[in-house]
Amino acid sequence: MISGATVAQHNSRESCWIIVHGKVYDVTEFLDDHPGGSKIILKYAGKDATEEYDPIHPPDAITTNLPKEKHLGPVDPSSLQKTVKVVTSVEKARKEKLNRRPLIDEILSLHDFEAIAKEVMPLPAWAYYSSAADDEITNRENHVAYHRVWFRPRVLRDVNKVDFSTSLLGTKTSMPIYITATALGKLGHPEGEKNLTRAAGKFGVIQMIPTLASCSFDEIVDAAIDSQTQWMQLYVNKNRDLTKKFVQHAESRGIKGLFITVDAPQLGRREKDMRMKFEDSGAKVQNENGEQVDRNQGAARAISSFIDPGLCWADLKWFKSITKMPIILKGVQTWEDAVMAYDHGVAGVVLSNHGGRQLDFARSGIEVLVEVVAKMKEHVPGMTFPNEKFQLFVDGGVRRATDVLKAVALGANGVGIGRPFLYAYSAYGQEGVEKALQILHDEFEMNMRLLGAQTLKDVVPAMVDARGLSSHVVSVPGDRLYETNYESMVGARIREEQAGKIAAKL
Repeated sequence: MISGATVAQHNSRESCWIIVHGKVYDVTEFLDDHPGGSKIILKYAGKDATEEYDPIHPPDAITTNLPKEKHLGPVDPSSLQKTVKVVTSVEKARKEKLNRRPLIDEILSLHDFEAIAKEVMPLPAWAYYSSAADDEITNRENHVAYHRVWFRPRVLRDVNKVDFSTSLLGTKTSMPIYITATALGKLGHPEGEKNLTRAAGKFGVIQMIPTLASCSFDEIVDAAIDSQTQWMQLYVNKNRDLTKKFVQHAESRGIKGLFITVDAPQLGRREKDMRMKFEDSGAKVQNENGEQVDRNQGAARAISSFIDPGLCWADLKWFKSITKMPIILKGVQTWEDAVMAYDHGVAGVVLSNHGGRQLDFARSGIEVLVEVVAKMKEHVPGMTFPNEKFQLFVDGGVRRATDVLKAVALGANGVGIGRPFLYAYSAYGQEGVEKALQILHDEFEMNMRLLGAQTLKDVVPAMVDARGLSSHVVSVPGDRLYETNYESMVGARIREEQAGKIAAKL
């Protein structure tokens, strides 16, 4: 075993050792290759870095990326100097609010999870999850766009029994939704993405595993139950050998769909996140113009420098050669690119603007869906939607089952939901995700009946009026819950302090 005193001597750029999960690593030669920059590592030189490491790395990240000869062995726990962590007034207030959360039975909608998460999450975590590009216009538009689609419900139909199950990429799912990929799950809860996996398994919905998960890929797959379907979201690495290894490992573990993110050749500016930026001075990585790449721009930039900005249509042939999984392009934002995707033989596209986190003033997925369906029908006469051979997915801004049903009526096979599930488990753990899925399930059942639809096949274009969808200045009633989440929340609330103390005694 290595003593803590020995580790403490290696606390400089010239010799930098750190402790992670009780083991010592020599990261000296890795400092300038670290995607988050060298300064954040040097901050913990000669010390235990586990607490900083855990939320933003899968547990196997250091063992995978560091040569074995740099794994120095276990540290002697008795030799480590015990440190007393100073709890700030902000952290004390946050923990007090955590104790005064409403009972989960009081949570009535996905909006409520967001309201509580905002109050009880650490500020950097909230900033990362909630942030979006520039002025966050697209982030808000993603939700508001659904308000420009109105229902045309049918009556006097037998809706005693309704069935809103469907099949996505050949897999049965209990609802026409999937849990879409979102990064850094442990920022919100110690169990991270495993909260989503376990809840998805219970409710029979599909989970998309993110490349930038806090849990390792295998941890997430191992948390699934037998027969549970999972997809893989892929940020393409500049190192194609690493990409190939990752994709083929995912396929060997039973992943049923490969969703290649195509809207992030560079991550957008997310200013809320940047204001909570990770402390680093930037890795010594050059761009093609020879300029230093600034890594000091928040959690997102700190973990994403490996993404290949040179990814192009020609690469799809290579992807088809390395996997038999269906390939879906995630982040398509025009009908022209949707048609090109079809012509390149992929299994489908996700009409998405990355939750409004990339190019501000990109249109919503639901708006793009309408033009994609129209142009695809022109491109392939006789083609109908939803279509099994070329599947259309939408994500961004969804907060109600009615949003999903609007997308289905307009031709989507399924709809991805991301942030609401993050907020659910950040506030209540796995139980929160299960509650969120139950809320959606109940909303689907009610709204299918009110629409006059026995099955999703009955949710047809004639059930919606989308004529105002592309009119970005049309006046609609304000969505008070969503608007106040963005600024000054209403809805579910932290209990009053005195009430919380009384409840604690009961």
